[in-house]
Amino acid sequence: MKISFVATVFNEEKTITALLDSLFKQTKMPDEIIIVDGGSLDSTLSRIFNFQFSIFNKNPKTKKIKFKVLSRSGLTIAQARNYGIKKASGDVIVMSDAGCILHKDWLEKITEPFDKKNADFVAGFYRMTGSTPLQKAIGVFLGIPPKRFDQNKFLPSARSMAFKKRLWKRIGGFDENLDRAGEDTLFNYRALKLGINFTRVKDALVDWEVPGSLLVAIKKFYVYAKGDVQAGIWWHPTQRVSTHNLKIASIFIRYFIGSMFIIVSIGYNWLLYIVFLGFLFYIIWSVWKMRDVVANIRARLWLPIVQIASDMAVISGTTLGLLENLWDTQKMR
Repeated sequence: MKISFVATVFNEEKTITALLDSLFKQTKMPDEIIIVDGGSLDSTLSRIFNFQFSIFNKNPKTKKIKFKVLSRSGLTIAQARNYGIKKASGDVIVMSDAGCILHKDWLEKITEPFDKKNADFVAGFYRMTGSTPLQKAIGVFLGIPPKRFDQNKFLPSARSMAFKKRLWKRIGGFDENLDRAGEDTLFNYRALKLGINFTRVKDALVDWEVPGSLLVAIKKFYVYAKGDVQAGIWWHPTQRVSTHNLKIASIFIRYFIGSMFIIVSIGYNWLLYIVFLGFLFYIIWSVWKMRDVVANIRARLWLPIVQIASDMAVISGTTLGLLENLWDTQKMR
């Protein structure tokens, strides 16, 4: 079984070296490494080449590993993933992203089910890292805390997953109609619909540092929500009524009801008390629902702020995504 590691990068000068360093410290190495650069304007490429030159000079054994750097300006993330996989010679594709640090046994554990369980697709896991109270609060909104990992429902991210190349061909690759996010979610969904042998490995871990800035986090919430609605997954064979889009719909419903109460309260001032109590309940609920995964008191104080900020970003991203879907549909007619 030949293994190809594929990662896409764009302006990742601050994170690419850490990813590559963790890759070359693995207990099991891939046969091939392919990095696809989407036209970085910073020093990402030079850092990759410097690392490549340094590691191959230090350790002659690494010369057996094929290391390809492919650069094509203007590629979306889905296009870059497909391009890298198309060029890969491995039977199994393993994927992670810049911004992640691989645990030293990650590749060994994420590829083991292909031999032992005849898996077609393996979902690894990711550990959200960040030392500040704000990061701890943002993390539980952006990802899945380990305590809430469900062996039967967890959906992988391209930060930590592996699959047979023939499955990628069967699915038709990552959907290139999605420009910035959601391509891995849709790929996983299509794989599950085929009834393939899907395995989840919680201890195939990568570390992913969540944003340290609320503004950066808001941008991620926006991009992810837009990608989810463009992917159009409203019912999922494992998530069922817990899909991202149905959760997004519940956010719209909350704010629609709140807005209606505010409008009606113009004529009935006593309704303002209900609005206030509803808002207070929402603030308390945003902390209460995370009580098992956020223990830090200062981080808990950030939870209501992150909740409302993420709500606004999700509503904006979803609205634009729906409008773009509608526009694309009209153009096709």
